[in-house]
Amino acid sequence: MRLLNIESSPRGSRSASIAVTSAFLEAYRQACPGVMVDTLNVWEERLPDFDQEAIGAKYKGVNKEPMDQTETAVWNKIQELAVRFQQADRIVLGVPMWNFAYPYKLKQLIDLVCQRNMLFTYDGIEYGPLLKTPRAFVVYVRGGTYAEDSPTPASRFDHQKGYIDFWLKFLGVKEVQTLVVEGTTWGGKEKGEEAIARGQEEAKKVAADF
Repeated sequence: MRLLNIESSPRGSRSASIAVTSAFLEAYRQACPGVMVDTLNVWEERLPDFDQEAIGAKYKGVNKEPMDQTETAVWNKIQELAVRFQQADRIVLGVPMWNFAYPYKLKQLIDLVCQRNMLFTYDGIEYGPLLKTPRAFVVYVRGGTYAEDSPTPASRFDHQKGYIDFWLKFLGVKEVQTLVVEGTTWGGKEKGEEAIARGQEEAKKVAADF
């Protein structure tokens, strides 16, 4: 059993999303002792820029054209990252809300690995998934609250959960389980800690049958 654990917060031990996913992983290791956890922190991983060389490599890769040395190096790194998704039996992803969406480094990872004939197919008419991962668990952490009767209703302000859920299903993940943890900064330190603690307990429950 191989689990890909994607961390998208740069805050380390101060991160609410990492605190909740860490509680999940601790419980999951107890439920599945043989699991191998591959942690990919988008801030610590040397992600190449998706620049002119990367885009050039992308189109040459799709068209099976020869690449120069720089393009080859970038494309090899992209393939290495994609393989970590391909090998995963489970995916865990912690996502803090930034500007009502998600960290730009997570989007950089998505733009790098989401390549035709690596994680999806396209025949000119339809897209098809290439991942065979049965389950993913995504922890969405928000400093504020987004109830529909609040000044920031999720229907208008949440540009975080919908896209990430869609992306995982687009790649082929059969079941995406989610946990939304809100109020981690608004309302003071004590209420924030209580919100994180509740999230950790809920995450442990998910781990028992993941």
